[in-house]
Amino acid sequence: MKVAIVHEWLTIYGGSERVTEIFHEIFPEAPIYCLVYDKKTMPDRFRNYDIRTTFVQKLPFSKKRYKDYLPLMPMAFEELDLTEYDLIISSSTACAKGVITRSDAVHICYCHTPTRYLWEFYYEYTRNMGKLKKLIISMFIHKLRMWDRLAADRVDYFIANSNYIAGRISKYYRRKSKVIFPPVNTHLYNINDKNEEYYLIVSRLVTYKKVDLAVEAFNKLGLPLIIIGDGPERRYIEKIASSNIKFLGRLTDEEIREYYSKCKAFIFPGEEDFGLTPVECQASGRPVIAYKKGGALDTVLDEKTGILFREQSVESLIKAVEKFEKYGVEYDRQQIKEYSEKFSVDRFKKEFKDYVNKVINNRI
Repeated sequence: MKVAIVHEWLTIYGGSERVTEIFHEIFPEAPIYCLVYDKKTMPDRFRNYDIRTTFVQKLPFSKKRYKDYLPLMPMAFEELDLTEYDLIISSSTACAKGVITRSDAVHICYCHTPTRYLWEFYYEYTRNMGKLKKLIISMFIHKLRMWDRLAADRVDYFIANSNYIAGRISKYYRRKSKVIFPPVNTHLYNINDKNEEYYLIVSRLVTYKKVDLAVEAFNKLGLPLIIIGDGPERRYIEKIASSNIKFLGRLTDEEIREYYSKCKAFIFPGEEDFGLTPVECQASGRPVIAYKKGGALDTVLDEKTGILFREQSVESLIKAVEKFEKYGVEYDRQQIKEYSEKFSVDRFKKEFKDYVNKVINNRI
């Protein structure tokens, strides 16, 4: 059986790239097809993989500004010739699921999310755009929505990375999906006996992560908050932050693990499709205070491994922190750590391989 892996783009190593790499570990002979690939920004080990790109790779500034080529993405993925493959595994957040396969081939799409900027979050993405850019986008976005919906019909089997995403796949694509949580390197995180009083955020500093909401809440609480990460919103968020909030910028994975292991609790105010960082912190035996929507509903057990707050507001987060300060959570560190293993790499590999075997053998 010849296997191909299709991913959106390989320009920065994040959660969806981890999943793609795990697929490659399961099928090491499979080439990885993608829109563009940047050797300089991806881990060096990717240079040993068979990575094949689309024509967009040769266009000006494509490695940095590939998203500007959005109107060309459907054509780029459709032009990939996958006729020699029996099994195609797409890791998709946008157009990768739209590849064309043989009629007797099996296409399994691991969907991280239906294309965010085409559907539910379109208005949020365009809200602060200039008038000219918004006008240009509005001229072709409806055609992209039609293509995206039709592209979903080319997929034989959908896998969702959370129950939240399974619901969105059902809503926008009218398709059922199997939920298999993404792999988290839980084995890299350890329990630390040292306790420090700071709360922690590890995040890119972009608007939808809602780090500013947490800053406003901790301005009022007066409790120590450490923020690890960088992004376009950093200057604004630092400007509104009080002295009890520290910004550390980008740190190494080892340094982040150390901060996870000693924090009082992790703050997760955004709405994520899944969200790796709450699992990483729980793998360190530490609880999470998270917004009660999206992937957090799968990754955090309310009042056991963390506290979930109902409204994405400063007041609601403050109440959750005050509740945690007063009562804590039911599970101890070891129990929280054990719960995080539900999202381990080994578990993911087993569930995914079992599902593929079922599909191939029984065509479920």
